[in-house]
Amino acid sequence: MTNIQHITDTTKLNNGVQMPWLGFGVFQTKEGDEVINAVRDALETGYRSIDTAAAYGNETGVGTAIKQSGVSRDELFVTTKVWNSNQGYDTTLRAFDESRKKLGLDVIDLYLIHWPVKGKYKDTWKAMEKLYRDGHVRAIGVSNFHVHHLNDLLENSEVVPAVNQIELHPLLSQVELRNFCQQKGIQVEAWSPLIAGKHHLPLLDELASKYHKSPAQIILRWDLQHGIVTIPKSIHTERIRENTNVFDFTLSDEDVQRLDGLNRNERTGADPDNFNF
Repeated sequence: MTNIQHITDTTKLNNGVQMPWLGFGVFQTKEGDEVINAVRDALETGYRSIDTAAAYGNETGVGTAIKQSGVSRDELFVTTKVWNSNQGYDTTLRAFDESRKKLGLDVIDLYLIHWPVKGKYKDTWKAMEKLYRDGHVRAIGVSNFHVHHLNDLLENSEVVPAVNQIELHPLLSQVELRNFCQQKGIQVEAWSPLIAGKHHLPLLDELASKYHKSPAQIILRWDLQHGIVTIPKSIHTERIRENTNVFDFTLSDEDVQRLDGLNRNERTGADPDNFNF
């Protein structure tokens, strides 16, 4: 079990870059004041990792909030992703430039392939390797890649992905994929860690009462103890703060195992083997 005790604690990626264990996601957060205010609140609360994507349509607002925050660039870890319609070698390079301009950043900390678009993700990866070699990104990785996608990518790649960001929560624990990534030195990162708020699970209520925490805090702690980078999202200041209050308690091994037992292989989003966007 990983012992993470502070919001500034980081994991060392396979290229030596340090990435915060707890980040702030902005999926479905509207461009303009909504995302600017959310990111500002997150940075004021202590988050230093912000996760966005070209497809979210809010990179400009994220960049504005970062600029307004006064937090020095070297304290921040900013992730964005190339969207499916821009995959391919030349189009990925152009998409990266557009994301970088919107964010107002010379260097992106982590650039991800958003989904494994068949017939395109290898060329996309070649472009990302170039961006990495040229120093435009500090680390490159993937999102929503199954084991077979990773094996296919690794066959003729020069750089092993630093991160695989996947849907991961107690109902979809992805143990086989997590184990594979660990063997290859790929850091697993959870999107939709709070199950998109779609399920009421009695065990979470029980553990929340036991540890005097919220169900969301129980899940986030479960992620961290498993060595999973996690990026909860919210536009509400009190929830943004609540999600950072996960460093003053530890789930027992037994309770971690009980949460592991909730797995149903149930997704809230698309299956990476069957998506049409």
